[in-house]
Amino acid sequence: MRIIAGRYRSRLFEAPPGLGTRPTSDRLRETLFNVLAPHIEGAAFADFYAGSGAAGLEALSRGAKRVIFVEQAPRALKVLRANLESLGIDSGFRIYPESVGAFLRSAPKANPNPERYEVVFLDPPYKSAREYVATLGFLGGAATSVLAPGALVIAEHRRKEPLKERYGSLERTRLLEQGDAALSFYALAAVPHRS
Repeated sequence: MRIIAGRYRSRLFEAPPGLGTRPTSDRLRETLFNVLAPHIEGAAFADFYAGSGAAGLEALSRGAKRVIFVEQAPRALKVLRANLESLGIDSGFRIYPESVGAFLRSAPKANPNPERYEVVFLDPPYKSAREYVATLGFLGGAATSVLAPGALVIAEHRRKEPLKERYGSLERTRLLEQGDAALSFYALAAVPHRS
């Protein structure tokens, strides 16, 4: 795996061993960050189900102000920390070693003014369909306070297993498909949809 562009361009990093973690491919990550280019410089970026940290590392390389990595798997956390160290990144990030659900449940309660993110990327294991529903549901409902005005929420998923158009106040604005993978882009809708 390699960093595509920015400060750490072409630097290599590791992926966790085994099939439990599926890092975003270089090609799909390049497509993602080409779309996000106007939104990354100076942004707060959340990398949910971070695994090796591929998306968050790319965001840091391209000028994100700060990145949070949320990951609970011990092997993935070990690789993530080693990747940050090998790239010489020692600031501008925070690691939350917990589940995304636990993070989203605690963030709004821990602080009446929680940290807000301009870009949220989530890439749970494809086989965990309920993680998509739970996380997008939280972000479109009880945890909208972690989203900055105009925030983008992007979910990587299987192309053959599409996500819904709407999760609470999150509404899909764009769908990109590449090979077996897809990227669904969401933004907060002006008026919550009643279902």
